[in-house]
Amino acid sequence: MPKKVTDTPMMQQYKAVKAQYPDAFLFYRIGDFYELFFDDAIKGSQLLELTLTARNKSADNPIPMCGVPHHAVDNYINILIDQGYKVAICEQMEDPKLAVGMVKRAVIQLVTPGTSMNIHPGEAKKNNYLSAVLPLNPGFGFAYSDLSTGELKVTVLADLFSVENELSALGSVEIVVPENLDDTVAKALHSGDRLLSVQKDDGKKHAEISYVTQDLDDLAEIDVVTMLMRYLLDTQKRSLAHIQKAVTYAPAAFLDMDADARRNLDIVANSRTGKKAGSLLGLLDSTQTAMGGRMLRTWLERPLLDVSAINERQEQVQTLLDNFFERTELADALRKVYDLERLAGRVAFGNVNGRDLLQLATSLDQMPTIEDILGRMAAPSMAPYQQLDLVGDIADLIHRAITDEPPISVKEGGVIRDGYDEQLDHYREISRSSKTWLANLEASEREKTGIHNLKIRFTSVFGYFIEVTKSNLANVPEDRYERKQTLTNAERFITPELKAKESEILEAQASSTALEYTLFTKVRDDIKEQIGRLQALAAKVAELDVLQSFAQLAENQHFVRPEMSKTSHDVEIVGGRHPVVEKVIGKSSYIPNDVFMSDGVDMLLITGPNMSGKSTYMRQMALIVIMAQAGSFVPATSAKLPIFDHIFTRIGAADDLANGQSTFMVEMLEANEALSHATNRSLILFDEIGRGTATYDGMALAQAIIEYLHDHVHAKTLFSTHYHELTALAQSLPHLKNVHVGATLENGNLVFQHKMLAGPADKSYGIHVAKLAGLPNELLRRADSILQTLEGKEQVQIPAANEQTESGTTAVQPDVPAGAHADAYADTAEPAAVVADTPADGADEQLELFAPEPVKPVKTARSKKEEAVLRELADFDLMGANPMAAMNLLYGLQQKLKSGK
Repeated sequence: MPKKVTDTPMMQQYKAVKAQYPDAFLFYRIGDFYELFFDDAIKGSQLLELTLTARNKSADNPIPMCGVPHHAVDNYINILIDQGYKVAICEQMEDPKLAVGMVKRAVIQLVTPGTSMNIHPGEAKKNNYLSAVLPLNPGFGFAYSDLSTGELKVTVLADLFSVENELSALGSVEIVVPENLDDTVAKALHSGDRLLSVQKDDGKKHAEISYVTQDLDDLAEIDVVTMLMRYLLDTQKRSLAHIQKAVTYAPAAFLDMDADARRNLDIVANSRTGKKAGSLLGLLDSTQTAMGGRMLRTWLERPLLDVSAINERQEQVQTLLDNFFERTELADALRKVYDLERLAGRVAFGNVNGRDLLQLATSLDQMPTIEDILGRMAAPSMAPYQQLDLVGDIADLIHRAITDEPPISVKEGGVIRDGYDEQLDHYREISRSSKTWLANLEASEREKTGIHNLKIRFTSVFGYFIEVTKSNLANVPEDRYERKQTLTNAERFITPELKAKESEILEAQASSTALEYTLFTKVRDDIKEQIGRLQALAAKVAELDVLQSFAQLAENQHFVRPEMSKTSHDVEIVGGRHPVVEKVIGKSSYIPNDVFMSDGVDMLLITGPNMSGKSTYMRQMALIVIMAQAGSFVPATSAKLPIFDHIFTRIGAADDLANGQSTFMVEMLEANEALSHATNRSLILFDEIGRGTATYDGMALAQAIIEYLHDHVHAKTLFSTHYHELTALAQSLPHLKNVHVGATLENGNLVFQHKMLAGPADKSYGIHVAKLAGLPNELLRRADSILQTLEGKEQVQIPAANEQTESGTTAVQPDVPAGAHADAYADTAEPAAVVADTPADGADEQLELFAPEPVKPVKTARSKKEEAVLRELADFDLMGANPMAAMNLLYGLQQKLKSGK
């Protein structure tokens, strides 16, 4: 019968520790396993695919439990962290053999999504940022850090939208917030897979916090960095000497792009797959090091606004481009450099091993070569990289101290090189001489006893002993050995001489292992004192890596150096190309296009068929701007560009069901973001604004947005539309220019030219595109019939924005003078709308997609011959026929009617 069992001392200890970490999985060390109990075990067994067992199975309420081996714990922790959970690691703090009573245990680290140091191999070129958000009045203090590299940045943001934008740009998976956070703010921050972690203000002083905040003057910045650092110290429970001094940054100092723009432009990830492949980052990344890859990502997400800094980067790229052999040697040297930033972080964190230190030394060994390569270029632009601190003393220390093939563990010996420490060499000599002594003893005993298979063996439990098989026991001289253990097939013996030697050997081995670990930690601490030098060197090497990557791409993809201006607002791109699309389809297949927008042209109104390349044209303009302001060369024959402060996009159709927003609402919100925040130094890409609502509503909104941008914002804008009526705006808006993507009909089939031409497109070709998609011919004929009916019924024209009827509705004016739009947004004027002919009764009327059938006239009787001709005409595939086939058909039908047959 089940019985009630009171908690054992161990379970009492477990519950006490678990109470301190209620929101984390508690990995509780028992011997060689980490165990999970209660709800942790139930949920953990599902997530980790472990067998769920029970403790005290005979009790009324057995305790669910499961466990993982200690040597494989990192893999299981990573699985939980990747799914957004926290893991508290509870370790045995004393040797169970020496413990009196319960073994003391304590949590040595709380691993969270934002503090994980175990980086997946495929994500070495990606930062793992932990952010902190502190509400102010007004605004928010904002800080972020990558624990693995020691980076720490801080700023003050004006509103929650700016906070959301920064979190999205950084890809933060965990956010530290204060207690009593407003529910509205918490809900906004908690969107997606982000984890919110609350940090209490304990008021304690920490040397690490004083160090990282010493260069900050703003109290809000100090407060948010303090909150972030307290969280790191509380969770990691160790020195964080590698965390760098907090650096203030201002998002306004970089080309601003919100989350929608980054997603729509596929800057660091493909918007469809979420992968790096198919993105601008994927194309440009020819970096040789992990830290270079991370810096490239940062440069693309934060392009510069300072013309001097942009020109400096581009001059360095030009120097590397001009020095092919040196650039090739540089890439080869960088290929041998490991992740200096994260290696330095592991040193400071205390979880570095011998192999990590060898990687650090191998990396530092490349620095003299890199310095020599840069010196041979003899270019002023490379001066910042020609006087590197090579940190050679650290490389020398590692080479002297660490053996060539160290084990993974640093506590079991074999890490320190012979000759590094005299006492360690003495212990090792004892061990080596002992092996000779044991071999000689074994040979001597075999000779004296005549037992040829007598062996001297060792186990960790019984130490050294002489083993004799049962069949040879009769040959053992009486009273020669002392019996130690009896086995099924053998007996084990000991002698006073062997026992004494055993003590000497084991003492030497234990002393050697302990001394090795002490020496290793001393080496690690010596390196730790030079973390700042290593981080400074890593930053320079990362920059060099990105610059050589830019140069390599410029050469391979025929990119050119853009001419940047801080005064002119002209855009002049000759032969511009979309770099990612060109890479996919091949340079020979891609058709380049020009973009010309002088000071007198703020907007290009782009028309043309679907699939003809309008969106590609718009995106390539934005990507060229991003690349140029990041310091890269660009895909074009030539390019002259101003400095843009912000890129806004409204591209693609997508809803936001989680927030209850339709596709059209998302479209309007994104449009409003540009209308509200764009300046005359911004770039706006609007693709098919207004298509998510009724025809007249959409056309009216599209026209009003165009007029507002033209009159009030003056940003460089690329606006694509299928509302061909809007092309008439070029007559009244002096800073708008019509362009279109060329397309022709050949034998009834639509052929895209993918070339941008001056002027508006002649038609939309929508039904022809539908034909390319394979829609049924009967459907296409019906669509063509409806289109002709609609075009005959409604003659939509674009009115001048300042002309209105007595009722306040904009009048239809087929001919609009060039300057008629000047006062379109006067205080008393309403935005112009796109309207059709008003019905006679004056009622508003929306354009119907499928117009009602027209009133049919009374039919007169037709002859059988006429009916047959009409049936043949109706069955003819006009859309798929070439002109000659159509003429032959008409000629034949005409002859039938004339012949009387």
